Amino acid sequence: MAYQDRSIGVTEDALTIRGYYFPGTVKRVPLASIRSVRRADMSAFRGRGRIWGTANPGYWANFDSRRPRKTVAFLVDAGKAVKPFVTPDDPAAFESALRERGVEVTDSGSSPVI
Repeated sequence: MAYQDRSIGVTEDALTIRGYYFPGTVKRVPLASIRSVRRADMSAFRGRGRIWGTANPGYWANFDSRRPRKTVAFLVDAGKAVKPFVTPDDPAAFESALRERGVEVTDSGSSPVI
């Protein structure tokens, strides 16, 4: 495992997101299917207040009870209509693990309303 915290993991070939559809479920996104990953700063109305789900039909936040205390999110475009919105415990290590596996990460400024 290249990166692992209680809700997100990066292996040699996939990004795993725990608590995605419902607490206790896991979404597996093959790294080869990821088109882009954008790093974004969160604020109260742009992700920090959302523990699970979305108010924006283009994004979906996995369950993360610690999200209100975090400031950085990643938006994962895997070619689907809905993009995962994840908030790793260690953003720098998460980003590094993706880059080491050939996934480009860009900075997009502020996150969308979630």
